[in-house]
Parts: sequence; structure tokens; C-alpha cells
Amino acid sequence: MENGTKQNKHQQKQPPSTTMQIQAPPTVLPTPTWKLILVAAIAAGVQFGWALQLSLLTPYVQLLGIPHKWAAYIWLCGPISGMLVQPIVGYYSDRCQSSFGRRRPYIASGAACVTISVILIGFAADIGYKAGDDMTKHLKPRAVTVFVIGFWILDVANNMLQGPCRALLADLCISDTRRMRSANAFFSFFMAVGNILGYAAGSYNDLYKIFPFSKTHACDLYCANLKSCFIISIALLISITVVALTLVREKQWTPEEFSSEESPSSGKIPVFGELFGALKDLPRPMLILLLVTCLNWIAWFPFILFDTDWMGREIYGGDANTGKLYDQGVRAGSLGLLLNSVVLGLTSIAVEYLVRGVGGVKVLWGVVNFVLSIGLVMTVVVSKVAEHQRRYGSNGQVLPPSAGVKAGALSLFSVLGIPLSITYSIPFALASIYSSGSGAGQGLSLGVLNLAIVVPQMIVSVLAGPFDSLFGGGNLPAFIVGAVSAAVSGVLAIVMLPKPSKDDATKLTLGGSYH
Repeated sequence: MENGTKQNKHQQKQPPSTTMQIQAPPTVLPTPTWKLILVAAIAAGVQFGWALQLSLLTPYVQLLGIPHKWAAYIWLCGPISGMLVQPIVGYYSDRCQSSFGRRRPYIASGAACVTISVILIGFAADIGYKAGDDMTKHLKPRAVTVFVIGFWILDVANNMLQGPCRALLADLCISDTRRMRSANAFFSFFMAVGNILGYAAGSYNDLYKIFPFSKTHACDLYCANLKSCFIISIALLISITVVALTLVREKQWTPEEFSSEESPSSGKIPVFGELFGALKDLPRPMLILLLVTCLNWIAWFPFILFDTDWMGREIYGGDANTGKLYDQGVRAGSLGLLLNSVVLGLTSIAVEYLVRGVGGVKVLWGVVNFVLSIGLVMTVVVSKVAEHQRRYGSNGQVLPPSAGVKAGALSLFSVLGIPLSITYSIPFALASIYSSGSGAGQGLSLGVLNLAIVVPQMIVSVLAGPFDSLFGGGNLPAFIVGAVSAAVSGVLAIVMLPKPSKDDATKLTLGGSYH
């Protein structure tokens, strides 16, 4: 009887286990790869516009009459919106109850805002002229006002787009690590595609001929080319976004996913309290990571802000308000950024191999920070050579630099794609690794890491212009500060960062990227 009873009990236990095994697969249906690719492709549209910002807008604001030393203040919007908009949009998109989905309303709104902002930026000179700007004066205050409004809307809209896009990819992957790795790879690939398209468009002089209406009395060739680039950017982004949001569905928000204290109707945004509160209890590895990241971005941001301006001023010897030489330099700088993006994309594919080759994650980050430091120092060397070899025409006008000087400057752009690729991946991977080891939440840890990126950008935006003016203007003083910061960051990365275990190396491919 005892044996019979045991057998009956054993038989009674089997059916539930069997039932669970049969029912489990339908609850975790894999998302088709083509849907992941469609959502990731939105990054190409976003990055196209971002590439145009980086390559053309700093020179453009100087054409509108904003002095070089004040141009950096306009770029404050990027880090400020990154610090404020991303957490808010992320928080509310998690809890959005729209029948359209959780992420898709924010992606659609972001795309609409990008369209509005790009129209304001591209037509700023025309709107300013219609509103009463005097074209004989250097400063066009009404055009500048329209431009600044459009520029800030654009940065806010980019943050509205990028965060929900990544979150939607994560939702579609349903915690599948392999598919998440693939989704991030798709996203990074399309970011590179957008960069290449944007920089290629920015380096082409006759794009305005596609849209003859773009050249007006208030908008010269440079302005018309910028306007044409943005029109193409709008068309690309809207086309990809409409197709992706039409064909890719997502799950709606359910109250069971969050506690009642965190419901959308409460009107509170606890994310900021958690974000700054987490700084008090960060483990030592995360604190060191924040310090290294902060120094790394102090090094990067001056070059990101003024790279094409450096080509126009220091390498070509042009002036933003006179002649065509400065414009030629800016176009050459856009070509350099295109080469930078190609190298960045190729390096991203090879990150895992580079980690093995140099002996670890932190060693690789340290080494490429030294590469960044040397590259920024070399901008001074190339600039001085260009100045020493400056050629003049028969009537005294400055001639373009020699082929050797141009090749040296473009080589610097290309080489700096290597450390930029690592900057876009390893810090995020290390934050995930260290937060896993400490038991902290991934989202919160990445939010704290974001502070170490945006705060240095705000500092550089405020101080770079006045600091350069103290040394006679130009871009080289800020580049030198960046070189020192990159060298210190490299030393701290190698000496102080803890070495991740071999098991954590696979997380490198899950790293993100930042603008």
C-alpha cells in the first residue's frame, strides 16, 4: 500500500510539471528579426540629423552673427535635455496607457517635434529676414532667436526618440540576452549609417540644387545646403518611423507591472530622487567609473563641438563671415567626420577582439584614452604646420592648405574614430557589470552614468568659448585641456578600475551609445 501510495503521489505531481512545460513557450514568443531591424532603423534617421548638427551648426550660428566664444552656450541644450528629458520620458513611457502602445506615442511625438525643429532651424535666416533683420549687419537677432528655439526643440525631440526606441527594442526582445545583443548591434549599425549619410550630405557643396527654392536673398549657398540636408533628414526619419510604428506592435501598460505609488496618475517623478539618492550609496567601482567617464567626456566634448570649425579656422585659415575658404574647411571637416564614422563602425565590430588582444576591458579603455590625448595634441601640431605653410594669392587672399596638411587633419579625424567607438560602448558595459555585482538596478546605474556624461558637457559648453578667448580665440586651448583630461582618464582607467571577470566580458556587446 505504501508503494502504491507513493506511486500515486508521484503520478499526481507529474501533470502540473508537464503542463508548465507545454504552456511555457507560448508566453515567450520571439519577435521576428525584421521587426527589430525596423525599430533599430529609426536610429539612422535620428543620427542623420545629429551628424548635421555636429558638422554644420556651429559654423552656421556664426554666420548668423553669434560670436565664436558664445556659440558653445547653444550646445547646453544637449546635456540639459539628456539629463531631464530622458528620465522623464523613460519613466512615463514605462507607464503609458495609450492604446497605441507604451513607447510608440513618444517615438511618434519625437519625430513630429524633430520635423518642426528642423523647419525652424533651416528657415531661420528667411524667417528672421521676413521679421525685419537687416542683412547688411553682422548680427541677425531675429534669425538667431528662431534658430535657438528650433535647436533646443531638436535636442529635446532627439532625446524623446532615442530613449523610447531603445526601450521598445528591449521590450520586443523579452529578456532574451542573445536577441538583445542582436538588437543593440542593429541599433549601432544604423547609427553608423545615419552618421555616414549625414556627414556625406554635409560635405557635398551642391546639394541645394536638388531644392532650388532653398537659396534665397537671406539664405546663401552654405545656408541653402544646410536647409537641403535637413529636408532630406526629415524625409528619411518620417519614412522610417511611419513604417516601423505601423508594422511593429507592442504590449500595453498594465497596472500590475508597477505599484500603486508609482502609477502615472500620482503625478510624481520618483526617478530623480532615486537617481541622486543612488549617488550616496554607490560602490567604489562605480565611483571610479564615473570619475573616468567624466574626465573622458571633458576631453571629447570640445572636439565634438568645434571639429569642423577647427578645420575652417585653424587648418584652412578662413573666417566664418568672409569669403568661401571657411566654408571649404567646414566641408572638409564633414568629410573627416564621415571617415571618423566609418572607423567607428569598424572598430565597434572588433571590440571583443580588441579586449582580448590588449588584455582586458579597462586596459583597452585606458589605451584608447591615450590615443585620444595624443590625437588632441596633434591638432595643435597640424594647426601650427598649416599656419607656417599658409599660402597667399596674388591679391593677398588666403589659399587652401597643402595636400599634406589636409591629409594630416583628415587622418586625425579617422584615428579618433577608434577611441570614440570605445567611449560609446565600454563605459555602459562596465556600468552594467558593476551594478550587477552590487545588486543595483541596471536602469538606475545607467542613469547615474548619464550624469557623468552630461555634467562635463555642460561645463565645457559654458567655459569653452570664454576660455578660448582668454588665449586669443580659436579652438586649440580647449583641445589642450581635453588632451590633459584624456591622459588622466587613461591612467585612472588602467590603475584604479576593477578588472571584470571573464563571465562579464559578454556584456560588452550590450553597451550603448551617447550624443
